[in-house]
Amino acid sequence: MSVHAADQHGAASPARPVSIHDLRASKERGERFAMLTAYDASSAALLDELGVPVLLVGDSLGMVALGYDSTVPVTLEEMLHHTAAVSRGAPNSLVVGDLPFGTYQDGPSQAFASAVRMLKEGGANAVKLEGGGPMVEVTAHLVRAGIPVMGHLGLTPQSVNQFGGFKVQGRDDAAADALVADAIALADAGAFAIVLECIPEELARRVTDAIAVPTIGIGAGLHCDAQVLVWHDLLGLTTGRLPRFVKQYVDLRSEMAGAIKAYVSEVADGEYPGPEHTYR
Repeated sequence: MSVHAADQHGAASPARPVSIHDLRASKERGERFAMLTAYDASSAALLDELGVPVLLVGDSLGMVALGYDSTVPVTLEEMLHHTAAVSRGAPNSLVVGDLPFGTYQDGPSQAFASAVRMLKEGGANAVKLEGGGPMVEVTAHLVRAGIPVMGHLGLTPQSVNQFGGFKVQGRDDAAADALVADAIALADAGAFAIVLECIPEELARRVTDAIAVPTIGIGAGLHCDAQVLVWHDLLGLTTGRLPRFVKQYVDLRSEMAGAIKAYVSEVADGEYPGPEHTYR
């Protein structure tokens, strides 16, 4: 999907920031779009320049940028810091900021206070929160207050301790039916999109067909309206065992390692800086 919107006659309008309505229109046209995580201004600027329509400042930054072993320790202050950087770097992409664990689960009032900070201080265009059930009313409350909300169902990483690990969700009939019901309820409450993480492909198809707002898959198969990956995973910067759904499009870690080794060696050998790098 392009950041250029079409007018009623189908002509392209001047470039403008992507809105939640553009995503809905994309689904209605049957056009898939991509979402990527971003955690700093430089990566956000590149993704914005390349036309990635949606940037998620995920609480996954806890693991890929802050050294935590899960998303649970991430604080709202940390999320605000990184979201503000991404917002400054991406004037055209729709920036979605994750509400971290413990900043919205206590109900609509807590969620509103956190979401307001995400928009005012973080510069986000929307917030994302995890779960169905009680989060339906939280979503409705935020939407009524003018705050766009992206839902998140399936494997919700903030609940990893309750799940007993990172496991595929919705595999039995009861769990699948409950997930579909939650998705419908979130969409009816005003969520503009719903992330579906680590669920069977056919269940993701059921959800996608059941709601009018876009579904964004991560480990949910091909039938979602969009896909999301962590920036570090896509570029091959992540170490250790990767989830099955990750596709590494380049081994950037090896290329970076080679460049760094060359630099260290040239400094030690007195090769760098050379005459071309020196002021006279």
